[in-house]
Amino acid sequence: MNAYQPQPEASRRILDDVLRASEQLAALPAFPDFDAALQQQVLEEAGKFVGELVAPLNRSGDEVGAQFNAGTVTMPPGFRESYQAFWQAGWPSLAGAVEDGGQGLPTVVEAVLHEMLNAANHGWTMAPGLLHGAAECIRHHASAELKARYLPRLVSGEWLATMCLTEPHAGSDLGLVRTKATPLADGRFALSGTKIFISGGEHDLTDNIVHLVLARLPDAPPGPKGLSLFLVPKFEPDGTRSAVHCERIEEKMGIHASPTCVMRFDEAAASLVGEPGKGLNAMFVMMNAARLLVGLQGIGLLDAAWQKANAYAQERRQMRAPGSASQAGQADPVALHPAIQRILATQRAWIDAGRVIAYRTAIELDLQKHHPEAAKREAAARWCSLVTPVLKSAWTEQAFAGASACLQVFGGHGYVREWGIEQHVRDARVAMIYEGTNEIQAIDLLVRKTLPDGAAALTTLLAELADDVGQSARTRQALQAFSGFVQKQLLPNTRGAGAAPDQPFWLADDFLRALALLLMAWAWDRMATAPHCDATAHAAFWRWVWPELDMRIAMMNATLSAPEHQPAML
Repeated sequence: MNAYQPQPEASRRILDDVLRASEQLAALPAFPDFDAALQQQVLEEAGKFVGELVAPLNRSGDEVGAQFNAGTVTMPPGFRESYQAFWQAGWPSLAGAVEDGGQGLPTVVEAVLHEMLNAANHGWTMAPGLLHGAAECIRHHASAELKARYLPRLVSGEWLATMCLTEPHAGSDLGLVRTKATPLADGRFALSGTKIFISGGEHDLTDNIVHLVLARLPDAPPGPKGLSLFLVPKFEPDGTRSAVHCERIEEKMGIHASPTCVMRFDEAAASLVGEPGKGLNAMFVMMNAARLLVGLQGIGLLDAAWQKANAYAQERRQMRAPGSASQAGQADPVALHPAIQRILATQRAWIDAGRVIAYRTAIELDLQKHHPEAAKREAAARWCSLVTPVLKSAWTEQAFAGASACLQVFGGHGYVREWGIEQHVRDARVAMIYEGTNEIQAIDLLVRKTLPDGAAALTTLLAELADDVGQSARTRQALQAFSGFVQKQLLPNTRGAGAAPDQPFWLADDFLRALALLLMAWAWDRMATAPHCDATAHAAFWRWVWPELDMRIAMMNATLSAPEHQPAML
């Protein structure tokens, strides 16, 4: 019961029956040889690898954890061996560009793999989690020399990468970064500074680690526009160890198997990636790729918690369930009790709808990149821009809340380590924080992507969803009503004369949550017409999740009608 079991067939049904993924992707010039059979083969083999080599290491990885000793980090038993098998089997290179040594498969195949990996072993999967983003960053912004040296080994996964942004005084506010980059005579730069919260900053999984580091040139202006991006390898091409040191690893609530490092750069030789002062532009290629994967983390972790709770509920007998046919004095499986059924069905509703939304987002990434029609590329870019922050925020929040609800199924047994459910609660919590906190995702959605264009992109997206739900009047009317709310209530009160400048920031979290619920309704309408629809989870969504939409709109209306917002007393 402690080991997650991948369910590739469940993912295949959503890809084929709900989204017609292989049909859409095979029509793109980039994937002429891709079809449903290849998709199924890759998913089945991925499920075998994850279930046999990665999932069994989850419990021991949590208990042993990454071990720090005098600047070196040793990963838990079995981690290095399984990671070496992972990259040598070609799994990191699934969606990599063929010209860089990748296999050139669609992004959605990689997305399903990462969902499985995170569900199986969140700590292990932190290591390769940044590979795709790092490779894309180098591919689009690095010099030809850096590409030749580093890109093939990152695409293959032979080497791993980090993203070094955060400093002790500069978390989400990257404009406060102080790490300095001083020009050297050979055209490189000497980096000096300390970075914190660096996932995989030091480990023994691979023979080299590629650090991508935000730093400030001597003549750089203050703030985010003064930041440049640099590459520092753990080992130089001649085998010399770079002047970058792991000072310690953090003692954390969860993901104990992933070393979260404090990294010190002591005039470490670094190469510039991209243009001076354009570091954030280059780094956001990496961060945006990571945000979809973090949303998939939420879905995967929630599914892993659900699997444990569902299995336990079938076995554990307690009391006679209401309406049970059992004889008096007999105990029924707790799965027959309505309270437990509600917990399990509600989390299943989130998992299945999340998969539809996340898989479509991965498909849209390839449509944005490869579709021959400009209008299709524009529509795909709109979907990815608006939906990615929703996925990252709503599904990581639900992973934590839903894992806690699944723990409840176990009663007191869930609170002890024996059953493994409490690890999911601990592990899931961090996903609400990294790659941009969930509050920042909400601000990004409303303040940066909705208000500046007068909600034009959002209105178009809502209309497209309404056209796509077919005979479901309930969802179509809700989408149209929300569009009306945005135009008649939200925009006038946040952009009109006399609107308080902080007004949108008070609304952002509720706004994102409302859009998440509307996307879920669209997803469940799509699933309802497909074979093998889970009728129990479908009903659970409409009964116990959907009514939250009215509450979120009421909360936004209450905020909009408030005369003013008083700051908290400090």
